[in-house]
Amino acid sequence: MTILSTRPVPLPDSETEIRVLKQAPLASTGFSLNWLRPVLVERLVAIIDAALIVISGIGCAIGYHLATAGTVGKADVYAAASVLVAINFTLLTIVQHGYRLKTVTNLPRSFRMTLTTWTGVFGALLAIAFTMKVSEEFSRGTTISFYLIGLTLLLAWKAAAARWTARALRTGAFANGRAIMIAEFGLAASSNTISDLGRHGYRLMRIMEIRAKDLASPLLLSSLAPRFEELVAYAREERIEHVFLLMNWSRQHAIDSILDALKILPLPVHLVPDAHAARFLRYPLVSTGNTFTAELRRAPLSWKERALKRALDLVGASLALIVFAPVMLMTAIIIKLTSKGPVFFRQTRNGFNGRAFKIFKFRTMRVLEDGPTIVQAQKNDPRVTAIGKWLRKTSIDELPQLFNVLKGDMSLVGPRPHAAAHNSEYEQIIGNYAFRHHVKPGITGWAQVNGYRGETQSLQLMEKRIEYDLWYINNWTLWLDLIILFKTTLVSFGQRAAY
Repeated sequence: MTILSTRPVPLPDSETEIRVLKQAPLASTGFSLNWLRPVLVERLVAIIDAALIVISGIGCAIGYHLATAGTVGKADVYAAASVLVAINFTLLTIVQHGYRLKTVTNLPRSFRMTLTTWTGVFGALLAIAFTMKVSEEFSRGTTISFYLIGLTLLLAWKAAAARWTARALRTGAFANGRAIMIAEFGLAASSNTISDLGRHGYRLMRIMEIRAKDLASPLLLSSLAPRFEELVAYAREERIEHVFLLMNWSRQHAIDSILDALKILPLPVHLVPDAHAARFLRYPLVSTGNTFTAELRRAPLSWKERALKRALDLVGASLALIVFAPVMLMTAIIIKLTSKGPVFFRQTRNGFNGRAFKIFKFRTMRVLEDGPTIVQAQKNDPRVTAIGKWLRKTSIDELPQLFNVLKGDMSLVGPRPHAAAHNSEYEQIIGNYAFRHHVKPGITGWAQVNGYRGETQSLQLMEKRIEYDLWYINNWTLWLDLIILFKTTLVSFGQRAAY
């Protein structure tokens, strides 16, 4: 889509320091959507999600009962359950910002979020129904078909919504208002702000560029007064709705002067972040008294957050030990019968606040390294036993760390703890490495479910793993832990990065 013409409007010689660029006509979308706004699309996607869930729930119940019993069955019960599922699903998706345009158009992320949220909602509601002894009200056939058909409809709708929204963004179908921009000379061409505003419906009708030496001048208003008067007249005539300022934030005098020149216009004026400020404003904005700050690094979890996380750890580790007890017992017997040495391998790792602890794992090697020099396991490593290869491949060797979780040294989810020798090495060469110790280490983590698991053959791989770990720490929620645990069950088995 062509947003701007780069040909300047001719100006008098005395005013060649300023360019006024006019917007070229927007590409035709084939239909008129001047009323379309991003917030409307976000709400529409949520409403259609809920409608599809309710329709699929009721439809599956009626269809299954007609096919098996020849009657409609308890349609009202299934209607109420479908509404409950729809409300929980949409609310959880809203919490994850799943209806933002950026997420809607990111199909892989949208699919992952839909799958995990849909499965989580079903699992939670089935557990509640079982606990309250009302599960006999729902037939297994209806429940399974509701899960599968509802998920299929949601994924198909997500694909259609992503395609349509992406096309609408490309063609400028969104209408957020007519706008003008006052920019520092050169920034309009080098910044992606203009194209981003255009995609989200802000029609830039005119851009006025001011050279750096004029912006630095204390006489900015008086020297450019005719141009500002012309811009004000243009804004009134064309019914402009927004004004954007694109310039270095250090030019405080220029910004104040421009605001003064535009004070006669009853319009909102937006200051676009410059290149230096933009990267910091990606972080959450936090109110600290009367001052708002960008939280570049969050504090360790509060006592309430730690209590929630600890409760999940205790419940999850206890249940996992009950479920995996037969597997762990068989593994211990096989290790003892197939190689010499102890069943468990203990090694020094660093946990919360850098404190050292002994981690438990099933022994998969013929050596028990724990000292200043430790070599990571590699592909076809001769130190790995025959059964050890399979244990590492399936992550069964990690199960004894459930005892570390119960002891409080580790959490179910968190940055993976590295051997003390590697910890000391990476702290010296990776700047933010030590920040990983702001939370307890975990059996699984955000980096692991995103593919950064096993041997790190290069510094770049370790840096990428640290990047994911830091994102997890800065964005922790209990729901994020649940998502990671669910994803771990999907990616743990057969992942080739582990050997």
